[in-house]
Amino acid sequence: MQGMNNHHPTPERAGWMSLLAKAPADTFAEAVARYGALPSYLWLRRPEVGLAMVRARAGGTGAQFNVGEMSVTRCALRLESGEMGIAYVAGRDKRHAEWAAIFDALMQSAASSQVRETILQPIESALAAKLAATIAQAKATKVEFMTMVRGEDA
Repeated sequence: MQGMNNHHPTPERAGWMSLLAKAPADTFAEAVARYGALPSYLWLRRPEVGLAMVRARAGGTGAQFNVGEMSVTRCALRLESGEMGIAYVAGRDKRHAEWAAIFDALMQSAASSQVRETILQPIESALAAKLAATIAQAKATKVEFMTMVRGEDA
């Protein structure tokens, strides 16, 4: 049966679901427009907004503590062809969650290569460019300190 791996996600599926969830809104909208007509589907769970607790570790490795809550939108759907798609995205954008679930389902179908080329690759490129810009901005603020050796230390 198609879509049966929904309960046991593979690392590959986790990767594309992460890309879909992190997609910048403008990049995602452009990619969806390029993709063309979206398939028909049945809602299993309409997009709904809720809260999720964000946890962190002191020093990155210490004891866990609650940072606070953040908004999360989730949904689930089934394509007419039988594949099931799910999505959890940060924020309150119901359209983003819907698109992410649709493309999650399509990645489990024969359309996966088209989705990878039209949707996932532009998102991956946009995220890489955003990361590169953040790194460049951080490097611009880097301060180099120089220590001079004093005579009595030599």
